[in-house]
Amino acid sequence: MEELQNVVRDGGLAVSNLPEKGRCLLTTKNFHPGEVILRQEPYVCVPNNSSTVSRCDGCFASENLKKCSACQVVWYCGSTCQKSEWKLHRLECGALSRLEKEKRKAVTPSIRLMVRLYLRRKLQNEMFIPTGVTDSYNFVESLVSHLKELDEKQLVLYAQMANLVHLILQWPEINLKEIAENFSKLACNAHTICDCELRPVGTGLYPIVSIINHSCLPNAVLIFEGKSSVVRAVEHIPEGAEVSIAYIDTAGSTMTRQKALKEQYFFTCTCTRCIKVGQHDDIQENAILEGYRCKDDRCNGFLLRDSEDKGFACQTCGLLRSKEEVKRIVCEITAISDKKLKSTSPGNHKEVISIYKMIEKLQMELCHPFSISLMRTQEELLKILMELGDWREALAYCRLTITGYQKLKLDYC
Repeated sequence: MEELQNVVRDGGLAVSNLPEKGRCLLTTKNFHPGEVILRQEPYVCVPNNSSTVSRCDGCFASENLKKCSACQVVWYCGSTCQKSEWKLHRLECGALSRLEKEKRKAVTPSIRLMVRLYLRRKLQNEMFIPTGVTDSYNFVESLVSHLKELDEKQLVLYAQMANLVHLILQWPEINLKEIAENFSKLACNAHTICDCELRPVGTGLYPIVSIINHSCLPNAVLIFEGKSSVVRAVEHIPEGAEVSIAYIDTAGSTMTRQKALKEQYFFTCTCTRCIKVGQHDDIQENAILEGYRCKDDRCNGFLLRDSEDKGFACQTCGLLRSKEEVKRIVCEITAISDKKLKSTSPGNHKEVISIYKMIEKLQMELCHPFSISLMRTQEELLKILMELGDWREALAYCRLTITGYQKLKLDYC
């Protein structure tokens, strides 16, 4: 602990323990918006390879790849990345090559991440690669597994995955329970590595980043530069404050967020935003973010189901919207989403934009202006317009999505 404190102290940080939160990261100086708080390389990481998409193990690139001729599992974009990964992949390659061809297909990114975790520990124990204060298996051992909170189905899944890892490594000194426990640790502490457009490209374990706690009103954001994790301040963070990031998408009602955090991370959030929302406010928040709009365009009210169950009544002007009308529009949106988006040819951006704009028009008719589903549609349009280089219209959609997130921020600050 003292060695870790010495390392983070130079960056204006301190590791502390808070009641009901455990370890956390505190600031020992002021951080300004946009300033880098922390930068760390992964202890282990893997690309999200699948049957349709492959990525280089060294840089996560998806072009000009060649498969490892021995194990037939790992890809590289060139000799530079292959050499940078060789110390670890040399052992991994030998282990994967022993598997039957059919069993190699079952080696998912999660399985590879666990295999590489043990291989890295072995290389560090044997001093083939260096061990540092912030680059040590000791961090993995200190992580909380939450095994007791898992249901039987999840425990069985981890046991099956542990069996495959044990089969790959063939090391008698590690037991299945230890591997299963590490799977549970990684589920709560590993991070999805995203590219500059926030598309998932891999998974990595960043020991110091895993110390940072969640808030639905975070003062920092976790981004990635290649495989490097970077935590930046999104607002002024004074000296002595706790650094926080969002573990989940914060554009949701308190009920939705709390459910996601409980199911995946096994805790109840007590941030300012969650505490501020009472039972009545939660109903209103849910109706605005996930419900319908008033039929009167001049009214910005939210709707709740009326007492006679005839439809949804506006809580501002009292105007009723029938269940039949709501159902009709919902069915139209679903039909367009399910059929037309699936039938579009790959790379036909203009056709996709046209379909999303049809969905957006229907959502604007049905959903509250700050609806999450409407925001998601506008975010998809923003991404496609950026890919096409239509910067003027992309900027317009960027402003629309920013307005929605600003509304969430301002309501609870």
